[in-house]
Amino acid sequence: MAQQKAPQKLIANNKKAYHDYFIDETYEAGIALHGTEVKSMRMGKCSIKEAFIRIENGEIFVYGMHVSPYEKGNIFNKDPLRVKKLLMHKYEISKLAGKVAEKGYTLVPLQVYFKDGKVKTEVGLARGKKLYDKRQDIAKKDQRRETEREFKVKNL
Repeated sequence: MAQQKAPQKLIANNKKAYHDYFIDETYEAGIALHGTEVKSMRMGKCSIKEAFIRIENGEIFVYGMHVSPYEKGNIFNKDPLRVKKLLMHKYEISKLAGKVAEKGYTLVPLQVYFKDGKVKTEVGLARGKKLYDKRQDIAKKDQRRETEREFKVKNL
């Protein structure tokens, strides 16, 4: 009997990261959260647009990740922009630290989602794009959109 994979419920997506960076590798990490933060995330109240990741003393942290306070929460609500620890294996963190030490690499959160009832984040090892790279991406997107529009008109 084949075991089915539970679907991942997407909470937040970072489209800006794909626009601003070339994503070379992705990793999955858990997030250390408090109870009301998890409840807030279940309602989809999370934003990672301005978030970034740093490695400090062999631990990995996400900065600027906004989790709105839980509406029905009380004194247990935490600061929405507090620094959150990411949970990864030691060897993965040391591997990422070595890559980030190289010129031009940074770590960005790409998406936050539920997997098997736990909040996970996808961490991307990214290189910054130059302005002309961004323009090329925009031109490709416009061209693709234009061809889809023409195809749609022809098939009516």
